[in-house]
Amino acid sequence: MKPANNPERLMAGAGAESVEPRGGAKGNADQSRTCRTQGRESVFQRLDRVRQAARQRKKEKFTALMHLVDVELLRESYFWLQRKAAAGADGVTWQQYGEGLEERLVQLHGRIHRNAYRATPSRRQYIPKADGRMRPLGIAALEDKIVQRALVEVLNAVYEQDFLGFSYGFRPQRSQHQALDALAVGITRTNVSWIVDADIKSFFDAVSHQWLIKFLEHRIGDPRIIRLIGKWLKAGTLEEGKLVASEEGTPQGAVISPLLANIYLHYVFDLWAHQWRQRHARGNVVIVRYADDIVVGVDKESDATRFVQAMRSRLEQFKLTLHPEKTQVIRFGRFAAANRAKRGLGKPQTFDFLGFTHISGHDRRGKFLLQRITRRDRMVAALKRIKEELRRRWHISIHEQGKWLRKVVQGYFGYHAVPGNYLRMTAFRNHVTDLWRRALRRRGQRDRTTWKKAFRLAAEWLPRARVLHPWPNVRFDATHPRQEPGARIVHAGICAGGAR
Repeated sequence: MKPANNPERLMAGAGAESVEPRGGAKGNADQSRTCRTQGRESVFQRLDRVRQAARQRKKEKFTALMHLVDVELLRESYFWLQRKAAAGADGVTWQQYGEGLEERLVQLHGRIHRNAYRATPSRRQYIPKADGRMRPLGIAALEDKIVQRALVEVLNAVYEQDFLGFSYGFRPQRSQHQALDALAVGITRTNVSWIVDADIKSFFDAVSHQWLIKFLEHRIGDPRIIRLIGKWLKAGTLEEGKLVASEEGTPQGAVISPLLANIYLHYVFDLWAHQWRQRHARGNVVIVRYADDIVVGVDKESDATRFVQAMRSRLEQFKLTLHPEKTQVIRFGRFAAANRAKRGLGKPQTFDFLGFTHISGHDRRGKFLLQRITRRDRMVAALKRIKEELRRRWHISIHEQGKWLRKVVQGYFGYHAVPGNYLRMTAFRNHVTDLWRRALRRRGQRDRTTWKKAFRLAAEWLPRARVLHPWPNVRFDATHPRQEPGARIVHAGICAGGAR
């Protein structure tokens, strides 16, 4: 009989693994959340054991992981995918693949373990960015998405034990608002007078395949896993019917690309930045990274200058460069307004992070208050998309238009409704009302939709602007209960991996 393990709970629903008896036990309260495989152990239980091993043995390699990619995990991966996602280069949709699903998954599983699986080139598609440029996306074939999603689940079991606390992008149980909360609490609770707002230029297109494979081999000793990732990296993309080979970069839009990006930046930036903070910084340092967007808060100008120089040199060693226009060092924090006023420089500068413009403001009593409002260019881009979509929906009923606009505005408020952003949300709702009024007036020459009617429709269909998110310090303290609000702590330890 195998002894029981009691791993620390790192994921919601992950509990202690019970002893496996010879016979079935009736009335067992500790049931697994999934059905058992023929090996008497579900894939999620095996992943829990991988997490425990990765947590206890930080420097060892995992030499046998491919067996975890079984039919059960592939099935779960299929149902994790978006139902309405666009078809890849193979033209197969989620619904089409679901016909005869079990037989397809068994065949896919066999090809993977016989090394007969071949990656399909992704289909290149461009989507507009807020600044007017086009972002290239690679839409993978459905089978590639299934296998990638399964492998992400396996690799997350290893790397989630290694990633540092200030890394928030595309990680399980972490969100953009958690990154925003950590940054806000770090700025308000720590002596921060300077902000380094850094952005890596064309990061996903500049990732070195050779360095990425070397980083993976630090923890992954299973050559089948490395070979599988190499197939996706070298698959290339189809653009206007022509195959474009990929010698560097990871395709944006692929299921596995965010994890590979985090692994790459974990070794290139995270470990280095954490070490630099401990060895070279002369004051407090707060670090928050979401994918390739990096914000560092320091209390000494010399630290900010030396950090940028060292970071630029560090990134160049691994084929990356800082974006010259999006990287800046600004005076920011509770003393920024007074220091700039003494020099006659006007209001403090601002910086953008995750869709919000961060401002050194003050409350009614004159005390420092970090203000966060929706980026103007992001709001303009959202309104432009609504205008174009309303044009396509001109001739449907007002009832259908209202139902669609309600979902759009609710989704927008769901992200942007943070404290201090009420006026910008109200402005967004008013603009949507005006766009709807204009669209109704242009449906026909006899339509005379007045402002009175437009306001009545907005009151009926559009949700009102109100704050939906709590203050950052309240949610941060709830997420990190060990950090009491009144305790005298150094917040840099939180943002640098001190709390998970």
